[in-house]
Amino acid sequence: MTSQTIANTPTTDQIRRAPKVLLHDHLDGGLRPGTVVDLARETGYAGLPETDPGKLALWFHQAADSGSLERYLETFSHTVGVMQTREALVRVAAECAEDLAEDGVVYAEVRYAPEQHLEGGLSLEEVVEAVNEGFRQGERRARENGHRIRVGALLTAMRHAARALEIAELANRYRDLGVVGFDIAGAEAGHPPTRHLDAFEYLKRENNHFTIHAGEAFGLPSIWQALQWCGADRLGHGVRIIDDIQVHEDGSVKLGRLASYVRDKRVPLELCPSSNLQTGAAASYAEHPIGLLRRLHFRATVNTDNRLMSHTSMSREFEHLVDAFGYTLDDMQWFSVNAMKSAFIPFDERLAMINDVIKPGYAELKSEWLFRQTASTSDSAASEG
Repeated sequence: MTSQTIANTPTTDQIRRAPKVLLHDHLDGGLRPGTVVDLARETGYAGLPETDPGKLALWFHQAADSGSLERYLETFSHTVGVMQTREALVRVAAECAEDLAEDGVVYAEVRYAPEQHLEGGLSLEEVVEAVNEGFRQGERRARENGHRIRVGALLTAMRHAARALEIAELANRYRDLGVVGFDIAGAEAGHPPTRHLDAFEYLKRENNHFTIHAGEAFGLPSIWQALQWCGADRLGHGVRIIDDIQVHEDGSVKLGRLASYVRDKRVPLELCPSSNLQTGAAASYAEHPIGLLRRLHFRATVNTDNRLMSHTSMSREFEHLVDAFGYTLDDMQWFSVNAMKSAFIPFDERLAMINDVIKPGYAELKSEWLFRQTASTSDSAASEG
């Protein structure tokens, strides 16, 4: 066995410890089940299907795996339902940062829709300030526990509503106070991103950043509109770009014009493998388009989408990909650097994260085989003596 093979085959522990970068994670999709139960009790929310945290976690996973869009959307009605007070938002955001840091995530952009958290009387500004406070709390607690993470917020507008420009203006007001960009989310079919052109034109005039959910459940037209009409910096999911790629029997590959544009322009794809399996974008991890997109050198990134509903984490996502494609620590580093290059923080800060955190972290992991080999040799010599 060569040193290259030993050094690059990640163990489960190494995957967890590897410095990872997360660009697509929903705040209301990542609550701890116990926190959902606590907040329901504290806020008087009576709609939970289960009040035991273990049973509730199972319910979320089964509902998300059911294949029923109605049941899948119901899961979010419960998490959003308990996130209607300042205290709840602070707690959820702090725990989000802590959980990601514990999983080895060093940089994360976490998105949420402020307009969905107003039922308890909060203003849009109060929602944003509560979530930002929670992220800072979580970052501090992570440091106290020996982990480092930086979390930026993405403010999301719901594409079926009519508040996109208002949320875009909100994102711009808080851009130097913890908010790093803007997004639209919700059902793609029947709700094209072009309905919100005023928001995207405003953000471009303000030199601000935005990503758009596109190419998840809907196909190439959604991706084309997000890029060519709206000017998105990144594609939220973007997995359906595979529809513009032909793989011939001899293994040769032909890219259509949209796929070529996405690759040539290095448009980041916020791929979420486990979530894509739940929504039917792929039948298995081994058949997920990320394998081909990685091979063709698209700007692919790995993400969690909804950690609670998909029963996942960044480590679990990479474990699945290592099993399906034989990915190595080098592949993990490639995905992580891709994501950091695509983040919405300033260039010098991205570069520092890559050179001072990500690359050294993977170099250390890749060197561990040397010490395991030395220890093994010493143990053998001792037993022979």
